[in-house]
Amino acid sequence: MTTTTQGPAADQVAVAGLTQRVIAAWAYGDGDGFADVFTEDGTMILPGMYRKGREEIRAYLKDAFANQYKNTQVTGKPIDMRFLGDSVVVLQTQGGVLAAGESEVSDDQAIRATWLAVKQDGAWRLAAYQNSPAFKSLPTPGTQG
Repeated sequence: MTTTTQGPAADQVAVAGLTQRVIAAWAYGDGDGFADVFTEDGTMILPGMYRKGREEIRAYLKDAFANQYKNTQVTGKPIDMRFLGDSVVVLQTQGGVLAAGESEVSDDQAIRATWLAVKQDGAWRLAAYQNSPAFKSLPTPGTQG
């Protein structure tokens, strides 16, 4: 497999646009719109959570937007994009969740994420998404906290 750092400009824009689709879906509490960014068998990993398949992702987000993420916003921007071929891209972003009234992401809510995007039937979708806290690290093995 050949790894390239850049693909066609139109594909770069389309892949980066996935982040905007997610931000817009979040802004409207739209679990359907968010889930539709994924492939049918896409995966989403958040701290403490794993969902596989568009329908599991949709169900999780509908509940989350009605509960813990109600009245929140999400923000993010690409920090790296690598084309692994004509139809596979690794995109990395930084951002986080904003509570109502916040304009800056707190260190506690800051994330870095990896998006694996694939081109299917001429459209870019997420095959896998995972995020991690940007400023927290795992505790030393054998210790608590």
